[in-house]
Amino acid sequence: MRSYHWWRTVLFLIPAVSVYTVVLGTASLLSSVFDRRGDVGHKCARAWSWLILKTTGVHVDVTGLERLDPSRSYVFAANHQSFYDIPILFASLPFQLRIISKASVGRVPFLGWHLQRTGHVLVDRERPGPGIMKKMARLVGQQHSLFVFPEGTRSVDGSVGRFKGGSFLIAVQAGLPVVPISIQGSRHVMFRGCLMVCPGNVTVTVHEPIETSGVPRDAVRELSARVHDVVASAAA
Repeated sequence: MRSYHWWRTVLFLIPAVSVYTVVLGTASLLSSVFDRRGDVGHKCARAWSWLILKTTGVHVDVTGLERLDPSRSYVFAANHQSFYDIPILFASLPFQLRIISKASVGRVPFLGWHLQRTGHVLVDRERPGPGIMKKMARLVGQQHSLFVFPEGTRSVDGSVGRFKGGSFLIAVQAGLPVVPISIQGSRHVMFRGCLMVCPGNVTVTVHEPIETSGVPRDAVRELSARVHDVVASAAA
């Protein structure tokens, strides 16, 4: 069975995802000519995500969306188990989502170009600079939300690693509520460092938003630990 999934990945899934990326990436880039907010581009990203999950055979069960106010902007903080976490969240959360990514990703054909043109936050980690807060203010003004993986890398064994504080400092400075997100099961779809992709069932749990208004900068580490514990409680 493992041999079947490996060949299916190489001969079918990778070519299919490449086609989705080129076609929908091109559509997103064209839309950015008249839609500088990137809202149409986000719809392309959601379609890209839905196609990837459908083609792969990944079923996602989402709970807790009723806890969110569709008119507000949030910082969604999720654990990171697999490459598939990105399409899973784009397909599951009915918000205009933007991500924080390394500036170098912006040079990747189609995917990176889409991120550059549709309002995602690309950061030079060596020199982040004050511009990131201006970008955050723009996201809030456009009623966009941000999602981050505070672990900074994918988990090898499914356990939730320590959360870095940078994204929570951004949330505090922008006054945005943090929404803990628990992803369970995605690592079995595509293990870290493994080319093989398998169908599977994934559960996404949306927890109660945590308000950051009034949280001082020196309490960011405590906020990070609190969000970590909530995420880990449903990600095992």
